[in-house]
Amino acid sequence: MEVTKIKRDIDLISDELARLLTSISTPRKVKAGNFLFQEGEDASEIYLINTGMFQISQLTPDGKQLNLRICKEKDIIGELTLFTANPKYMLSALALADSEVLVIKNDLLEEKLLKNADLTFEFMKWLNNHLRKFQTKIRDLVMNGKKGALYSTLIRFSNSYGVKVADGILIDIHLTNQEFAKFCCATRESVNRMLRDLKKSNVIDTTNDGRIIVKDLEYLKNEIGCENCPIEICNID
Repeated sequence: MEVTKIKRDIDLISDELARLLTSISTPRKVKAGNFLFQEGEDASEIYLINTGMFQISQLTPDGKQLNLRICKEKDIIGELTLFTANPKYMLSALALADSEVLVIKNDLLEEKLLKNADLTFEFMKWLNNHLRKFQTKIRDLVMNGKKGALYSTLIRFSNSYGVKVADGILIDIHLTNQEFAKFCCATRESVNRMLRDLKKSNVIDTTNDGRIIVKDLEYLKNEIGCENCPIEICNID
């Protein structure tokens, strides 16, 4: 059984706001391996994922890729550009599978929202929660170093993709150590070493197909001084 069912973005807003978003949208297909948008590009649209999966990332000042989210059906992406003068995308969205999104023009959505104060307030409140999620991820990287970033990433993946098994929590998604490293802004070699150390300490284990089982979640939390944020904040989605 799953540890917790993470609510998708569309489930966290009212039916009225969800209807507004879908009513002014148009569909667009994106092939796996293609970018829906890239950091630094002019931004005039936000997107509601209809099918598929996207990896949301940002380049660090030294040119490393930092993965921030994995977004799926019912998630909203590109949202940080709304109500901004001359907006640019702050992040990049790469399709991990053949996908379809609903495209929502910023100016049209802003026009509709400004006619309804309640919906505007609701959208800004939802957006603030997204910013809080980003802030906590960056905090984990800055305050806890590479090891803390890995531990935080394991906790977040456990919350998002965790399935209870006999000896712990199975992270039920296939990720290479290189992909894990990009969520920690670390090298594959350092992630390999840290995962080996955790396995020797019986904190984690791995399945035959390479998935990670977290056997001692409390150890990871204690090591980074976890504040036990709500699961809506502490996840990888």
